[in-house]
Amino acid sequence: MPRAVTMPDSAVIAIELSAVVVAMDSATPAVLLTHPDDRCRAPMLPAGDFDPRQHRTFELGLRDRVARQTGLALDYVEQLYTFGDQGRLESDMPDQEITRHISIGHLGLVSHRQTLLDEHAVWASWYDHFPWEDYRHGRPAMIDMIIAPALTRWIDGSEDTAQRDARRQRAQLAFGLNGARWVDTRVLERFELLYEAGLAPEAQRHANTEVVTTLPGQPLMSDHRRILATAMDRLRGKLRYRPVVFDLLPEHFTLSQLQLTIEAIIGCRLHKQNFRRALDRTGLVVPTGAVDTTTGGRPAERFRFCREQWRQQMAPGVQTPLAHSEYQ
Repeated sequence: MPRAVTMPDSAVIAIELSAVVVAMDSATPAVLLTHPDDRCRAPMLPAGDFDPRQHRTFELGLRDRVARQTGLALDYVEQLYTFGDQGRLESDMPDQEITRHISIGHLGLVSHRQTLLDEHAVWASWYDHFPWEDYRHGRPAMIDMIIAPALTRWIDGSEDTAQRDARRQRAQLAFGLNGARWVDTRVLERFELLYEAGLAPEAQRHANTEVVTTLPGQPLMSDHRRILATAMDRLRGKLRYRPVVFDLLPEHFTLSQLQLTIEAIIGCRLHKQNFRRALDRTGLVVPTGAVDTTTGGRPAERFRFCREQWRQQMAPGVQTPLAHSEYQ
């Protein structure tokens, strides 16, 4: 439970630090979760209260909490967003005190899926929670078979013409309906639309929201699936202008491994030749002189991230030329 700070007029502010820790598990982005002692409750992101007496910064506090809960040492950390909506937690009850639970979300990256010391900590694919976000094998069937019809019912449920038009436009842009382009960096927008339409189990936490259809995708405790969606948006967008993808790779890697990692993150296939031409122009990777003989075919050359080149020229991240017109 976040540490509570009493403010004037009986207001109570509770501050916690939460982490979306991402590692690559084969060709799948794996996110670190912890299970509460009560197995009937949904899993949650690693989180804990911020202790200003013990932690000089939020980042140090977060690293300490993650290490205590999971035994994991984070490589890369950045702050995401501050989540402070009223009624974030299931335990929030109206009373004479005004309690606001604030979570400062962070994104953490590790270069490989490490063994976890805590029996309550697990690695899980982030597509377990957002299955409609994975376009690598084509447009997910659930979008047209389940999500689109459910959104249509929600749209038509409004008696206000202007509201119906606004809902329809939001749905088309978010999910690429009626010929609209699929944009991979709209993860949070899609989830919040589903929440508002009563299609996410988390919507039950608000008394004025009725869950009308439960979609595939495992919920998380509190608003942690919203925090995860925010992290997915951040990472998908950031790898295009900062070389953060290399924090998810071993020191030496093949170009195929790099491409598969990027595809796994953005949920879309890349055009191989265009991707490699764009990569060559950045100078971000250089050959090591070694080869990988475990690929099952012709040995593949190994590369490394040229950090010194990036520091000198501040080269952007990797470009992501998509392979199929269905994304456009």
